[in-house]
Amino acid sequence: MPIKMEAVPGPDQLKAATPQKDSLQTAEMAELEAVGPDQIKQAGQKQTVLVTGHAGFIGFHTAKALLERGDKVIGFDSMNSHYDTRLKRERLAMLEDIAKATGSKYHHVRADLCEPGPLQECLETYKVQRVIHLAGQTDKYLSHEKPAECVQNNINAFVALLEACRHFKIHHLTYASSHAVYGAGFQKPMSERDSANHPQRLDAAAQRACELLAHSYSHQFRLPTTGLRFFSVYGPWGRPDSVLFAFTKRILEGKPIQIYNDGNNTRDYTYIGDLVEAILRASDTPAEPNPVWLVELPDQASSNAPWRLLNVGNSLPVSIEDLIAALEHALEKKAVKEYITGPILEKSQSCADVSALYKATRFRPNTPLAAGIAQFAAWYRGYYQV
Repeated sequence: MPIKMEAVPGPDQLKAATPQKDSLQTAEMAELEAVGPDQIKQAGQKQTVLVTGHAGFIGFHTAKALLERGDKVIGFDSMNSHYDTRLKRERLAMLEDIAKATGSKYHHVRADLCEPGPLQECLETYKVQRVIHLAGQTDKYLSHEKPAECVQNNINAFVALLEACRHFKIHHLTYASSHAVYGAGFQKPMSERDSANHPQRLDAAAQRACELLAHSYSHQFRLPTTGLRFFSVYGPWGRPDSVLFAFTKRILEGKPIQIYNDGNNTRDYTYIGDLVEAILRASDTPAEPNPVWLVELPDQASSNAPWRLLNVGNSLPVSIEDLIAALEHALEKKAVKEYITGPILEKSQSCADVSALYKATRFRPNTPLAAGIAQFAAWYRGYYQV
């Protein structure tokens, strides 16, 4: 089955073309094959990285950062319509422009991960070395309404990706998970060493299943895998179905914001720039077996296989009231608040312990909420002309 290639996206649709395997030059092929699977990226060392979901919020920013540092990016996205595809098309257009400006090589493949032909042909054609998997269905409402679709887009798609990575001997698979796997009841920073076997939402259960599937492949086939548990990511070019978009829109329109639990719910908000830095650093340092891992007293975050889990968060819980206050300041407009009672769909608290992330990558997210919200608000007003 041929891969669908994308040119610069137009306003209505993307143009397709067929890739040519012979387009990779002999010198480039030699350069790619010379990089060992356990080699940490050094300055000037180019990688060929497949980024799934690169038309999405996090995938776009990750692909952008890879191109800007000189890596070759193969983007893989089905371009589904779970939210307005205008944002997705414009993100792709920006990636094309960045590739031209930097001289980095970039190709867009429009296909579904569950279709084995396009994925396998893509990995073979471009001699992909690393995979950063950011595609998936993370909408908690959609997963509740359409559970079979959630399983298909998360679990089945991930198994197909694992199989392809094993077959083509990918050097390192880094993939997105979520703090939602922890479930409820935490009154302290969430650690990867804590149990995550009681997720409450279907999408969270699917993400936990993917973590365990990754461990099986790491154990059986020695495929290095790193799962990153994201904590409430926000920033420019974000998802329009997020809380931050909804609050910003209502504040600017003078409409009330509905607040549950007297505004006491807290979340650990992570700025997109920090998240991308963590993703790249984690991808650049492939997972290795933990030499002191014991089956009698197992570490929940590592293994005697090349497998690990890392939290990515700001380690600072922020209340809904504080989030609204930051938006009010950035937008220079007061919010109309409406306090209501009702079911709490999310855990009331979330906070990331990122000591393992820092140990593995020497990085921890540190963007202050006010600075990140200011960046988001400036982008929102410019993008929507409000």
